[in-house]
Amino acid sequence: MWVETFTGLRVEQFGRLLKAVRDRGGNGTLRGRPWGLPLAERVLVVAVYYRTNLTMRQLAPLFGISASTVCRVIQRLGPLLALEPVSRPADAAQRLWIVDGTLLPVRDRRVGSSSRNYRFSANVQVIVDADTRLVVAAARPVPGTTADAHAWRASGLAEQCEGVTLLGDGAYLNCGMAVPHRKRPGRALLKGEEDDNAAHRKVRARVEHVIGRMKNYKILRDCRQHGDGLHHAVQAVAHMHNLALAS
Repeated sequence: MWVETFTGLRVEQFGRLLKAVRDRGGNGTLRGRPWGLPLAERVLVVAVYYRTNLTMRQLAPLFGISASTVCRVIQRLGPLLALEPVSRPADAAQRLWIVDGTLLPVRDRRVGSSSRNYRFSANVQVIVDADTRLVVAAARPVPGTTADAHAWRASGLAEQCEGVTLLGDGAYLNCGMAVPHRKRPGRALLKGEEDDNAAHRKVRARVEHVIGRMKNYKILRDCRQHGDGLHHAVQAVAHMHNLALAS
């Protein structure tokens, strides 16, 4: 009941997440003072935190532990929930991936900056498979004032996309992607170009839908974490989104 209500994952999906954390060393060296909660409940703490964005003082009584223990659990296990890195697929020539950037509110001013939505936010580049709607990769956050094209070039994700057809919006000109035709001043688009743009918008909308579903995890609406906390949250949310969608 806790898993399905507070994480958005079914029990078997949460089991796959737990296995991934265990395989990555979630139990640690088993030396020193043992944790008060078993690994499954510690992973649940992190998943609930990312899903609900409750404060650590609010989570503590739910699990019968202290707020400081909640903090340590999140810092220890948060990075272990990350999305698996994707290598170049064997059928790269037949793949279509969609790229888009999204602004995520963050309170750490070393990570974000005052952007066009008048809040401190960070720009995160996300790659989605057009056929499966699974998140392929998500870049490290950059300040929200960074243009999508600059954020993409600085992300290093282009190396993972060699041989794959990439789809982007008009912000990704000269980035090696398929982008819509531009309307020049004083010249209307040709009929064929209008049809191409309409088809382009229809396919590219899939990445918008995926990002919208990822933001059901409220940590991406107001991240209070500092340093790499937002990056770990995005990676974990992408992983949980893929588990919920693929199984």
